[in-house]
Formats: sequence, C-alpha cells, structure tokens
Amino acid sequence: MTQPRLAGQVALITGSDSGIGQATAIEFAREGADGVVVHYLHDRAGGEDTCKEVEAAGGVAVLVQADISDEAQVARMFDEAMRRFDAIDVLMNNAGVDASGTEVAELSTEIWDKAIRTNLYGAFFCCRRFIEDRKAAGGGGKIINVTSVHQEIPNAGGADYDCSKGALRNLTSTLALELAPLKINVNNLAPGMVLTPFNQPAIDDPALLDKQVQSIPLKRAADPAEIARLAVFLASSDANYVTGSTYVMDGGLMQNLGQGA
Repeated sequence: MTQPRLAGQVALITGSDSGIGQATAIEFAREGADGVVVHYLHDRAGGEDTCKEVEAAGGVAVLVQADISDEAQVARMFDEAMRRFDAIDVLMNNAGVDASGTEVAELSTEIWDKAIRTNLYGAFFCCRRFIEDRKAAGGGGKIINVTSVHQEIPNAGGADYDCSKGALRNLTSTLALELAPLKINVNNLAPGMVLTPFNQPAIDDPALLDKQVQSIPLKRAADPAEIARLAVFLASSDANYVTGSTYVMDGGLMQNLGQGA
C-alpha cells in the first residue's frame, strides 16, 4: 500500500474556513497529515465545517481565530497551535481579501492598507514566526504562499490586490534564497479563476459564469480541490527539490492574453 504523502505532518492553513484553504485542509488530511490548524477570521461555522471534514478524513483539527493583519494575533494563533502540536511542518498562507474594484485615483488609504496588511503583511507575520519555530526544531519544512495570476496580469480597479500579490511573489523568492540552508522550501500557488466565495456572483449565475470563462482556454473555472491537490505536492517530500517557484493554475488564461493582438 502506498504511504500517504503527508503522513506525520502538521499544517497551518490560513483562511481555511472556505474555498481553497478549506479544500486544502481536507486534502491534507486525506493524504495522511496528522494535524491541521484551521484558521478563520469571521466565519467560525465555516471553520467548524472544515474541522469536521478533516477529522472525518482521519486527521486532528484545531480551530483558531485571528486577524492575520495584526502581528499580536498571529503570535497568539501560533502559540495556540504549538500548545496542541509539537511542531508545525507546513505553513500555507492562503487568507486574503479581494480587489476593491476601485481605481487608484479614488482608492483610499484605508482600502489600500486593508489589502496590503492582510495579503502581504499577514503572510510576512506568519512566515517570520514559522521560520523562528522551524529554526528551533532544527530546520526543514514547507511554506506555500497563495498568490494569483494577478501578480503578473493587472486588472483596472485591482491595484490594492494586484500589488499585494506581486509583492508576496517576491517575498517568496527572497525567502527561498534565505531559507535554503535550513531546508525550508518556499513556493507560490498562483490560481486563476476558482469557484470560491471570491467568485460567488458567478457561482450563483450560470450565465455570468459562462461569460467570464470565455477568456480561459479550458472554458471553465477551477474547483478548489484541484488547487488543493497541487498544494499537497508542494507540502510533500516529492517537492523537496522545488523552491522559489510559482505554480500557475489558470486553465491557460495567461497563455491566451496575446491572442488577437
């Protein structure tokens, strides 16, 4: 029988109350992860649902609440996780806020700060604490940062989101260099359109969904579980020689942008 790819591992996944984070928590448990720290900001019920699914798959789930844009709350989240588990082996920075839809000329500092502090500072705070704990454990581990195709392809009205994801991509690259001596691998997952709450209007309206996927060569959006299965690879020993890379999952969207120009 094949050994589960994440046997013996414990993962902390931010924003695992729904969408990609929730799907990844469940896939990690199915792949033998001993424990999953399920994080949420507001949606406790969603976090509890994730925990139930993790436990049904044979894992141990611990539910934690934190605003990752707040350094003190990130520290508390890790402290709670470490009280339950001896170590966190995998960190997946998935929690984030979407683009505001506001063009730069009208973009308030408050809206800008919300995206940058959540999508970039939040990942920075989590990475810094994870590194501290992994150093104490003798090194090793995996960091997976969820960015977006919008780290490369901007949307008008998306400067807050686009810039935060581009910066997170560069943080990943820097960390890959800094953490290689500690044998900590750091990679990006950059999804295109995924059927998560970020795209709830399209989920609720088949006509809108059909219109939005026309620019995607595969003519569909991704299911969160598809992203989760790639996260399993990046968290596993199969990816021990992979670091500093971005894995784009967009149905070919970025390859299609130059067509008709």
